[in-house]
Amino acid sequence: MQLLLTDSHCHLDRLDDDLDCVLDRAREAGVGSFLCVSINMENVQDVIDIARRYPQVLASVGVHPNEQQGREPGLDELLALADNPDVIAIGETGLDYFHSKGDLEWQQQRFRRHIAAANISGKPLIIHTRDAAEDTLKIMQEESAAEAGGIMHCFTGDWETAARAMEMGFYISFSGIITFNSATELREVARRVPDDCLLVETDSPYLAPVPYRGKPNQPAYVRQVAERLAELRETSVEDIAQTTTNNFQTLFQLN
Repeated sequence: MQLLLTDSHCHLDRLDDDLDCVLDRAREAGVGSFLCVSINMENVQDVIDIARRYPQVLASVGVHPNEQQGREPGLDELLALADNPDVIAIGETGLDYFHSKGDLEWQQQRFRRHIAAANISGKPLIIHTRDAAEDTLKIMQEESAAEAGGIMHCFTGDWETAARAMEMGFYISFSGIITFNSATELREVARRVPDDCLLVETDSPYLAPVPYRGKPNQPAYVRQVAERLAELRETSVEDIAQTTTNNFQTLFQLN
């Protein structure tokens, strides 16, 4: 299997299966590289350790916008973590007004701190946004997130949101959600995103694509995302694999 897809966003530290088996299944499906993304400080070392153990895995460090119980990192700590050679990105970070309610100034300040860490370290951002597109884009502009660039991960927004993010140099990453029956509008966005702004991901163990919906997701299933994207864009899955992997390598300067 020679596809060499890249899963641009997964949480390998949160999978229940043996990690060697998970990565073997991914390789058999044509997936050759992975970005393992941190969501809190309590597990960040596990994420970095996985990247250290497996050369095909890279790491991102940060605190998810919905995390409220764990330790809040300061700017200096984020920069120290980003200095690790296995760490290529800051995040995931962003805003989530679906799961978090009330006064969310703390969430916005966390987002600003992560953008600052990305700009200082020169490592791109992994951005999560849900029911918060306008504030997310506003803060990205105010904090000059375009300096670092990055990924709008697990994109679920409309075309206007995608276009404004791409204007700031961000890539648009699609997950298994594009295979869901309800995702009609999102599939239209997936058709329109230019080739040079396109990425694929699983967000595993969450959001398994059809036909695995409702089961734990895994990186091998990025193949199903790529196949659906190829159908939507009237191209081959091999073309999607080459395009998205090249984009990932360009963004993170891995060539």
